[in-house]
This record gives sequence, C-alpha cells and structure tokens, in this order.
Amino acid sequence: MHRLGVVLATMTVALSGGIACAAASDVPDAGRPTAERRLDTVGPIDSVIAISIDGLNPNAIRKLGRRGAPTLNKLIRQGATTLNARTELELTDTLPNHTGMVTGRRIEAATGGHGVTWNDDRRTPATVQAAAGHDVSSVFNVVHDAGGGTAVFASKTKFSLWERSWPDAIDTDVIVEDNKALVANFLGDLNNQTRSFRFLHLSAPDVAGHAKGFMGPAYLKAVTVTDRLVGKVVRAINSSPTLTGHTAIILTADHGGRGASHRAPNRPANYTIPFMVWGPDVRRGDIYAMNPTFSNPGRAQTTYADAPIRNGDVANLALDLLELTAVPDSEHDVVQDLTVLTAQPVSATG
Repeated sequence: MHRLGVVLATMTVALSGGIACAAASDVPDAGRPTAERRLDTVGPIDSVIAISIDGLNPNAIRKLGRRGAPTLNKLIRQGATTLNARTELELTDTLPNHTGMVTGRRIEAATGGHGVTWNDDRRTPATVQAAAGHDVSSVFNVVHDAGGGTAVFASKTKFSLWERSWPDAIDTDVIVEDNKALVANFLGDLNNQTRSFRFLHLSAPDVAGHAKGFMGPAYLKAVTVTDRLVGKVVRAINSSPTLTGHTAIILTADHGGRGASHRAPNRPANYTIPFMVWGPDVRRGDIYAMNPTFSNPGRAQTTYADAPIRNGDVANLALDLLELTAVPDSEHDVVQDLTVLTAQPVSATG
C-alpha cells in the first residue's frame, strides 16, 4: 500500500505548498497499450473519478459563465447535471460532508450516520468507525474487494482520517495543500491502470472564501483557477486511450457559502451545491428530469425523508457506474436508482 499522505502533508507545510513527491506528467503516456477491464463490467465505464470542489456555490458557475468557468460549463453541457443538489442535513462543513460522500451515510451516528461531526485534524476519535460506534464501510472497501484499485488525493490534512479508517482499502493516499501540485500528482497517477476509483478534493474556493468572502472577487478567481485544474483532468482523460471512453467524472461540493462563512446549515447559500456526471454514455440534461423518483427541492432545505440529489449520492452512484453493489448499510442512493446513462445496465443490486 502506498503511504504518502502524512509525508506529503508534512512536506507541504514545510515547503509552503511545493510539490511533495516525484514529478508527474500532465498528460498520461498516449503510447501505452489499452488497459484490460479491471472489473467485470458490461457497460463502458471501468474507471470513476469523484471530484469535490470545496465550497463551490453553484451561483459562482452561473456568474462566471463559459468564459470564467469553461470546464464546469462544458461538463454541464455534455453531462447530467443539477445546480440544485443538497449537502447533508445536519452540517455544512467539509469533513462531515466528504465522509458522507464516500460512505453514503448521513452524519448523525444515532440515526445510522457516520458520526464525523468535527472539521479539523483531531485524532480522537481516530477513525470513522470510532466516531460511529460501529463498523462503517466505504466506496473504497467495495471497489477494493471487487479487485479494483483506489486512490485519494486531498488538499486538506484532515483527510488523513480516511486512510486511518480504511487502511487496507485505500491503495494510495496523497495529501498536498497546494492545489496545482496536488493535481500534478493526480495526473501522474492516471498512468496507473489498476485504478477503478479515485477521489480528488480541491480546496482553493473554500480557502479564498474564508479569507476574503464567499462569492467575492477573490473567491470567484479561485473558482476560475480551480476550473482550469479540472480542465487538465478532462483533457488528460480525453488524450489517453486507456481512459477515454471508459472514465466517468462525478463532480460536486461539500457546501456552498456566501459572505464570511458557510457554517449555518439552514442557509440556502450553504446547503445548495452542484452535482454533475460526465462520461461515456452519460445522458445530457437536467439530472432531476432523468430521475422522477428524486425531487427537485426548489429553495427548501429538505429532510432525509425527502429525495433530493445529495453529495452523499457519490459513493453508490460511482459503484453503480462500475456495476458494483452499494456500500453496506449506506442510505443515500442505496438502491442505486439514480440513473444517468443512456442505456442503463442491469443494476448490481438486481
């Protein structure tokens, strides 16, 4: 197992964001032979990349338009999208919502959630399982058990929680606080043909929002810079014979934000987020229109009894695209009926 997270995080602090590992190519080697399918899939997708843009208010995408956010607008035009998805209900903070993305669970442990209510680098509880008081599986476990490789690339050191929680299921764990350096590492990993699931976390909009205000000029500039980094990922996929036609992207956010903070979970600017799916055979258009069993919430916050599309749907949608079963004991999209493909294969749940 590739243990890079702690080393890279330490070097990042020491070097003020310098690249903390071997140099990585921006574009995978086009001369590599086409990879064999890593899982026993019937459909075209055998690799899923989940991208979370920390603090991405969907109004920033609207305000910047195609000129300021060309990649995000391209994903909207070419994929299944909503700019009206929801965070978890209890909190609009980074670590609780991201842990929901990979476990498919709500936050509150007492009602079956993952129990991660903090948003810092604390080591007690040391794991998600300790926070929940019981075993908590993840998308990484399901992919790993099916024979696929997994990787996490995060830009906040608090994500070391995941490697401690699922050490045997996360094959590579890279934490680099500088987003540009992190993406360079991520692009280098695209050469690894064993990967079936990668998670990429980009923090620049959230950092700018806390420093200068969400939806302010510095924040919008950070969204533009992040859009360019996502564009590098898309171009790398399109230029690689081992990835193009076989790789899907699920892009969302942990929370939005407006003004000084994103902490109040009952504010629409905080709980409203984008949710995009792009890749081979992905339908184009409004993802709610494709999925009448999911309810567009308008401006409402909604409860877990309602059925908006949430960032917590990432795990089981990714597994469904890979034709794998849902995360055990998960809640969000547990029956894997969030449909985004033009010809949806038979569900892994039967």
